Amino acid sequence: MTDVLDKPGAQTKSVARGGLANMAGSALAGGTGVAVTWIVARSLGAEQAGAFFAATAAFVLGGGLAKLGTQTGLVYWPARLRATGRAHLLGACLRTGLLPVAAVSVVLAAVMWLAAPAIARTTAHEAASLVGAHTAALRVLAVFLPLQAFTDALLTATRGYRAMRPTVMLDRILRSTLQLLLVAGAGIVALSLPWFAFAWAGPYLVVTVLAAYSLKKVYAAGRPAGATTHRDERRALRRDFWKFTGPRALASVAQLALQRVDVLLVAALGGLAPAAVYAVAGRFVVLVQFANQGISQSVQPRLAEALATGERHAANHLYQTATGWLVLVTWPICLLVAHLAGHYLRFFGDGYTAGRNVVVVLACAMLVATGCGMVDMVLAMAGRTSWNLANVLIALTVTIGLDLLLIPRFGALGAAAGLACAMVANNLLPLVQVGRAVGLHPFGRGTRTAMVLSLACFGALPFLGLAGLVLGVPAFLAGVWLLRRPLALDAFKPMRRTR
Repeated sequence: MTDVLDKPGAQTKSVARGGLANMAGSALAGGTGVAVTWIVARSLGAEQAGAFFAATAAFVLGGGLAKLGTQTGLVYWPARLRATGRAHLLGACLRTGLLPVAAVSVVLAAVMWLAAPAIARTTAHEAASLVGAHTAALRVLAVFLPLQAFTDALLTATRGYRAMRPTVMLDRILRSTLQLLLVAGAGIVALSLPWFAFAWAGPYLVVTVLAAYSLKKVYAAGRPAGATTHRDERRALRRDFWKFTGPRALASVAQLALQRVDVLLVAALGGLAPAAVYAVAGRFVVLVQFANQGISQSVQPRLAEALATGERHAANHLYQTATGWLVLVTWPICLLVAHLAGHYLRFFGDGYTAGRNVVVVLACAMLVATGCGMVDMVLAMAGRTSWNLANVLIALTVTIGLDLLLIPRFGALGAAAGLACAMVANNLLPLVQVGRAVGLHPFGRGTRTAMVLSLACFGALPFLGLAGLVLGVPAFLAGVWLLRRPLALDAFKPMRRTR
């Protein structure tokens, strides 16, 4: 039995299956993330919630640094080794990427433990009574930092084998569900800030063990029989791996800083309460980023293989199709959140409604970012990690510079303006580079169709008031059905088989 499909069609269907599972898991993870934010905002109050968000931002930044860029390298290299007939080097590739992450994460956890009092004093300077609890929360998170970094590296390696299920089941579903249950329990019992930190980070212990087992399983299944490697091959692989991954390590930290450093800067320059408002107002951005990850993680290994073998047409087809799906999912979210910003913020409590303009600014920036697709990943899979690093550093410079200039005067809105400008720069720069150097762009028929449909149903109709909002949803669903072919939604149908 063989599949009667052209290669781009077969790739699209494979991406659709993996992307659909990832999207479902990402929707759950994004939803639980919003629920966790709601519980923290309601249970701890603005100042303690601000301390919690600042502590988790420091935790994510530390974990991002510890991963050393392997979230790209551990997909790019396994995919490339398989595509070029060098699967016997997969074991050496995994050791090259995973062992340094384990070592560096322990060192950074110790640094975070020791620096916790200084971080707490800097971010909670206007609430001296919270410095002790803030310090304790940071130290609780420091204990779990190695587990967070190693879990992400292990799951990244499974995706290098095209195995999407471990990421969906363990990270998207299990971890996020456990976080929600434990944080909800902390809220019900009215525990202190350090206990909230423990409830949020504790699930990494379970997920790390299961992620290691999943990687061992897929590695054993894909290992060539009687595979042997020579010292020179392993040495060359280590050199090439870190030559590719090194710039990406710095870029990934800078990328995380783009997403998290603004919370720390708002806390330090504006206070914990404005930091909580900013974190809550921007929570929908995390939901959009989960959707982006859900699709891009399914595309990533296949895109790396296509570019490694010179199949540029297939690579462009994957990029454009995935971007169309991304726009179709994320633009309605961004447009609705912008229109309903006041209601969205009131959901977290009346004290957060001051962030309405923050929501609108970030929603507009996310329209630009998602309209470019996963352009940052495409540039990296094309081997241009040094360009990627330069782009992210430029964007980080923009956001920090504008934050320092605008936060003291405008508070959370100043941080939103800084992040919005950085997101636009971090997407338009690689968009030009990918087009000129690799010959790829995201604006296929499906992308254009998804943009027009989303703008019509959720951008224009809501200006008619409640009737427009009510009409927008069925109009969008009808449009999706009628335009399913240009949107490439037929890829989600089961594959037909014939003899």
